[in-house]
Amino acid sequence: MTAAVRTTCPYCGVGCGVLASRDAAGRVHIAGDPDHPANRGRLCVKGAALGETLGNDGRLLAPRVGGREVSWDRALDLIAARFSETIAAHGPDSVALYVSGQLLTEDYYVANKLMKGFIGSANIDTNSRLCMASSVAGHRRAFGSDTVPGQYEDLEEADLVVLVGSNLAWCHPVLHQRLLAAKAARGTKIVVIDPRRTATCEGADLHLALAPGADGHLFNLLLCHLFDHGRFSAEFLPRLTGADAAVAAARTSRAEDTGLSPADLDRFLELWAGTQKVVTVYSQGINQSDTGTDKVNAILNCHLATGRIGRPGMGPFSVTGQPNAMGGREVGGLVNMLACHLELENPGHRAAVQGFWASPRMADRPGLKAVDMFRAVEEGRIKALWILHTNPAVTMPEADRVARAIAACDFVAASDIWPDTDTARLAHVLLPATGWGEKDGTVTNSERMISRQRAFLPAPGLARPDWWQLAQVAQRMGFQGFDWAGPGEIFDEYARLSAVAAEQGSDFDISGLAGAEYDTLPPVTWPHGRSTRRRFFGDGRFHTPDGRGRMIPISARLPAHATEAHPFRLNTGRIRDQWHTMTRTGLAPRLSQHLAEPYLELHPKDAQRLGLASATLAEVESPQGRAILRVLVSDRVAPGHPFAPMHWTGQTAPTGRIDALVPGLCDPVSGQPASKSAAVAIRPFPARWYGFAVAREDLTPDCDYWAKGRVAGGLQVELAGSSLPEDWSAWASALFGGTAPAMALSDPARGVHRFAFTEGGQLTGALFVSPDPVRLSRGHLADLLGRGAADALAGRPGADRPDPGPTVCACLNVGLNTILDAIHNRGILSVEALGTALGAGANCGSCRPELAALLQGQGRREAAE
Repeated sequence: MTAAVRTTCPYCGVGCGVLASRDAAGRVHIAGDPDHPANRGRLCVKGAALGETLGNDGRLLAPRVGGREVSWDRALDLIAARFSETIAAHGPDSVALYVSGQLLTEDYYVANKLMKGFIGSANIDTNSRLCMASSVAGHRRAFGSDTVPGQYEDLEEADLVVLVGSNLAWCHPVLHQRLLAAKAARGTKIVVIDPRRTATCEGADLHLALAPGADGHLFNLLLCHLFDHGRFSAEFLPRLTGADAAVAAARTSRAEDTGLSPADLDRFLELWAGTQKVVTVYSQGINQSDTGTDKVNAILNCHLATGRIGRPGMGPFSVTGQPNAMGGREVGGLVNMLACHLELENPGHRAAVQGFWASPRMADRPGLKAVDMFRAVEEGRIKALWILHTNPAVTMPEADRVARAIAACDFVAASDIWPDTDTARLAHVLLPATGWGEKDGTVTNSERMISRQRAFLPAPGLARPDWWQLAQVAQRMGFQGFDWAGPGEIFDEYARLSAVAAEQGSDFDISGLAGAEYDTLPPVTWPHGRSTRRRFFGDGRFHTPDGRGRMIPISARLPAHATEAHPFRLNTGRIRDQWHTMTRTGLAPRLSQHLAEPYLELHPKDAQRLGLASATLAEVESPQGRAILRVLVSDRVAPGHPFAPMHWTGQTAPTGRIDALVPGLCDPVSGQPASKSAAVAIRPFPARWYGFAVAREDLTPDCDYWAKGRVAGGLQVELAGSSLPEDWSAWASALFGGTAPAMALSDPARGVHRFAFTEGGQLTGALFVSPDPVRLSRGHLADLLGRGAADALAGRPGADRPDPGPTVCACLNVGLNTILDAIHNRGILSVEALGTALGAGANCGSCRPELAALLQGQGRREAAE
């Protein structure tokens, strides 16, 4: 085994430390870093499975132009020439960069320097615009800077933690485990504010099933309650402006706007008001709204008014969704910011940065935010576009419209590790980038902690780092100052720029790290220069012109009412075991077993009215697009407000691309899209048949609906169609590449057909067809791939082989049937006892809420589904 390399997880904004090592066979082994302050050795199931996602099969290994492999010189010269020609003919605002929270800070720095300081346009935005721009805008309005006030340890020092718009148990599992440990150790109260009853609710003392979109009203009512009961801080209030106006605006909110019972509302107001050490954690449920910035400021108002900010165990806390969303914010990766928290529209700040860079020009006004950027591409105003490490043809609102715009753009370059994403397929030039394990640089987590991502694998083929690609194009465009030898030199330049920013009054100062030993840099929280403050604003000092914090008057409003044509409001989000568009997590078979296909979670009343049963398919349509999703009937969602996850793509489930339904409606302050309130119509999909297949090799189904997922021996595919093939045997043969089935079992009168395909006596594939959703042991059938096929057509294990059922604990592959058997037949009555007996929930803890629900008799489903 090689010596472990300390690096940082590439998933959410928790920023967990990881130890990566390789054995003699080259296999990568992953463990949590016990010395990293963010996680102290903990990892969620996605992080624990990182070693299973590493491999070069299907990787983009050389530059491509027009689909043909070329040299790096050819590809880079072409990008530089097309950008230069476009700028010369149409001006600097005719080109754009669309980047990603997957970039390391050094990559971000080079992109920002190139675009704003040398091309002279601020048309550089990031997919972080889709997840935390409202928090940035709210911070800047209230604090004068985009500064997170607190630290993760505040979750462990608080007496009350309020989670609003955050399914922490699934989206930030390690933070959730830290919070539950604090609850067990010191009795921390937990309140979850969410229209859905998510996994996070299982550990809460109070769940407020708020009316969707009513967060601003709730915190306005809290502000009024605090004022009316004398809870405003007499010591802190002189350090603020706008308190009277904020309270006056908050008076317009009414209790009935929240949808809560008077008892629950009063309990929350009194608990928050009566607890000094309060942390309010918020995430996408707040940010992804056309009033997201106002909701953020409604939360900040309550903490400012009471002085509960920037001191141990108290403060508002935005948790980010990507590993380097914070690093992108700090380096100026948004269209309306400069590096090191300097302001693009401040002439003094622009001059300071331009002088440091010795750049020929400097953007002097904000560029186009993400939604507007792709509309400018559609309209032909942006004629050359470079997309780095993101997939906007899937993830942007109005995704189909965005895909058409990219396809019609005069020139598109894309840097990625995969050549076949929905976006990469539309690019004229593809550049092979390095991925996690091959990259070298830094990231910043949600508590402002800078950590190193270190390479422990060689770059495959001709793959190169993103910073190198950007720097090479910059040099070929004739620009000076892009000749770094490695990321350490870029970081050093960035640290030195932060000293210039500190002289301008910026709080972002890492000048103390300039000249530091980059290879051995430990995790460090900024600022790390003239100041090493760990928390901000508790002393009443802010970064506004007068040094005082600003309370913002908020006139809260609910989302627009649904229409007769589109009567439902669709909420979107993440699931426990997948990440973004699954280009990484989709490679780990165990991560596809918990929830293996796109689904629509629908309240029983809605399902009954629509004539939809669990496991059937629903057609979901908005004015922007259409999707087909598996129905999951559940009272965890409110009537009229279904939920669907956002991870599936044209490669994994073409009709499950959920952002095709989301309109391009944005918050007017932050430009963040409202991704959680799309108006949709829902109707049964007229499926005449359902199918399930497993295969050793990839399949391209010819039917209305299909969704693929990895299994240990290949892949599994869910299928359905609205028309019946004339010959099922021929259809099955075509699905498996023209191979005739070795075994078949058909009952045409019942519409049931089963086919098995073999090679050398081993099962290479199987297809099960039924007029109703197929019921069989999916895990058993997948396990037969590459083995003897004698009992393949049975679809279930024999009596001597128990069926574990659908996966609940992905860490240890513990199935539902196994858990139910332990509960019902072995008398196990606690989550802890399940962990001792089965291992379920004893590793990363992400499945503990589901285990608790099973123990309480909730969420039970048929074991063989």
